[in-house]
Amino acid sequence: MGRRVDPHVWDESDVRTRPSKKGSRPRTKERPKHEDAHVGRVVTVDRGRYRVVLDGQEAPLTAMRARELRRTPIATGDEVAVVGDISGAEGTLGRIVRVEQRHTVLRRSADDTDAVERVVVANADTLVIMVAAANPEPRTGFIDRALVACYDAGIHPLLLITKTDLKDPTELVRHYADLDLEVITSGAAEFEPGSGDTSLDAALVDRVAARLTGHTAAFVGPSGVGKSTLLNALTGAERATGHVNAVTGRGRHTSSSALAVRLRDAHGDPVPETWVVDTPGIRSFGLGWVEPDRVVEAFGELAGGLADCERGCQHLSDDGDCGLDPWVAAGRAGAAGAERLSSLRRLLANRVDPGATPASAADDDTP
Repeated sequence: MGRRVDPHVWDESDVRTRPSKKGSRPRTKERPKHEDAHVGRVVTVDRGRYRVVLDGQEAPLTAMRARELRRTPIATGDEVAVVGDISGAEGTLGRIVRVEQRHTVLRRSADDTDAVERVVVANADTLVIMVAAANPEPRTGFIDRALVACYDAGIHPLLLITKTDLKDPTELVRHYADLDLEVITSGAAEFEPGSGDTSLDAALVDRVAARLTGHTAAFVGPSGVGKSTLLNALTGAERATGHVNAVTGRGRHTSSSALAVRLRDAHGDPVPETWVVDTPGIRSFGLGWVEPDRVVEAFGELAGGLADCERGCQHLSDDGDCGLDPWVAAGRAGAAGAERLSSLRRLLANRVDPGATPASAADDDTP
């Protein structure tokens, strides 16, 4: 006689489950390694789409970021791995699955009290700070801010002064004479108002091309200094150029997004391992993420005075507690030391009082 089974006793064999609508594949945090991905450089970013030039190719393709990278910022100059359709044909779309480690990041913030960093360009090793001797007038405040950003990022700065036939740049150059700063000047600045054309001499183009060969160089500067014109000559690109407003003395913004382009030689062929990046005309170059001592260290001729500062010194006052004043008084910051200290304090004051001086290309007086 068989064993009687109690109908009220259950075991796991009696459990019935419905299949998941999402499938039965177990969830995992492991992602594909995409070993077959192709590596390239982001040359511009436009509304969530990325133009990428793959290694060994000339024409860019369009890509979007993979879902797992939705919180990963991607900027012009980034090296990325792309899968999917990489033909670059019209209507095709690749997928960025990995962002390679950055070597450098040039940052700025909206103002000096904003700690949110905005990436200007990634992986540049040289920053060409481009200003005009006149029309528009050069502003040391903008140059100083760009130098601080270079120092913070570990990027080599180069000051390029155009339109020196309109005004002698000696005072501007003297202002930075005691700073280890590379300077290039150009006397070619023939400009016909309203024509949208700025002429640059061939000697300048050749000199800059030779200097930048083998590098990734970003160009920053206020509009109207000939930045896009020079880059067009260096790369064969067709970036729009503009003129300086005769009333305001400021240039009109003609570049709306950063664009990386290959440097080309006299025959129009791309120069290996050489990129130049045109950035939009920047009027705001905030340094909200940089600590005060790091700002002072970017003023190389003044940095030695930090050792004599009281602990917690903000370097804002000449009341005797700041070691920068005796350093300058002893002539250890060079002939322009007092002017450089004044420029530094204007920059630092803006971090405490945003109304003290604007974080713009128009701040600070012309030397």
